[in-house]
Amino acid sequence: MQSIFEVLKEKILVIDGAMGTMIQRHTLEEADFRGERFKDWTCDVKGNNDLLSITQPKIIKDIHRQYLDAGADIIETNTFSGTWIAMADYEMEEIVYDLNYESAKIAKEAVTEYMAANPGSGPKYVAGSMGPTNRTASLSPDVNNPGYRAISYDQLVDAYYAQVHGLVAGGADILLVETVFDTLNAKAALFAIEKYFADNQQFTKLPVMVSGTITDASGRTLSGQTTEAFLYSVQHIDLLSIGLNCALGAGPMRPYVQTLAKEARFNVSAHPNAGLPNEFGEYDESPEMMAVQIEEFIQSGFINIIGGCCGSTPDHIKAIANVAAKYKPRVIQQEDNYQKLSGLEPLKITELTNFV
Repeated sequence: MQSIFEVLKEKILVIDGAMGTMIQRHTLEEADFRGERFKDWTCDVKGNNDLLSITQPKIIKDIHRQYLDAGADIIETNTFSGTWIAMADYEMEEIVYDLNYESAKIAKEAVTEYMAANPGSGPKYVAGSMGPTNRTASLSPDVNNPGYRAISYDQLVDAYYAQVHGLVAGGADILLVETVFDTLNAKAALFAIEKYFADNQQFTKLPVMVSGTITDASGRTLSGQTTEAFLYSVQHIDLLSIGLNCALGAGPMRPYVQTLAKEARFNVSAHPNAGLPNEFGEYDESPEMMAVQIEEFIQSGFINIIGGCCGSTPDHIKAIANVAAKYKPRVIQQEDNYQKLSGLEPLKITELTNFV
């Protein structure tokens, strides 16, 4: 298969839309989530969408197929919560390998079958989705004890390492550290990826995408970083792309994607929600509305990889893919060799002055 780095020089790639939105259309019940293997499980598992890769693989594979038919070039594995940290909510820490392996395997099968049936469609890729977990290394969950942490950096590394193991074995082409709300969690994921491939040199190191999330109009991640500071915090890794997803619709996301397009020496991605959720938690932007806003991103030269997040469907992705096909990708900026540091705010040192 052609290297994704080479493909991205020629065209804007489209990443798929929401997995959860599509799963909800099936109105599955507890028994559907359990399947045969987990029919006697000791606690409720309804809502554990990642588990469906084991218990309802046909549903997950069909969702992947719908996104491929809509024009997606990259499909994400059904593993957003695929760490033992998140699986602890269902007492399923021990199935993490199986969950990630089966999810990657299903996605890879969908891609292989699609490419065989559509030989002129160009290469398609499987991105192993690595979500942020439901714990944060930077913030205390106890307002009365600001120094307390519910998780350690080493535990996060361990959890992500195990997830990478299953995704790589199952056939993922890319690893996607996504919906980053705490940069320290993301750095643990990136360290785990580096460590995994250093420990397992029989595997070719996979390209890595990182996608953060700006939580509100403050323009910051939940742990307080600006977009530029977030970029500086992770750019020591040779990434395939840096981007933003979730939390915001395309319109509110624009200024932050612009920042990445200006500053990043990597490809830039964006997969926004289909607007902001309404009072019922639903997403109101139609495929046409979303595509219009995203076309402005692309016309402005911000984008290399584009798609949708919460609320987006194959119809949204088809509209986005039709727009993306009309334009060339963003040209990656050359490294400026300035020293760049970050806390909550970025610091770029552009000139050094000698003081006597």
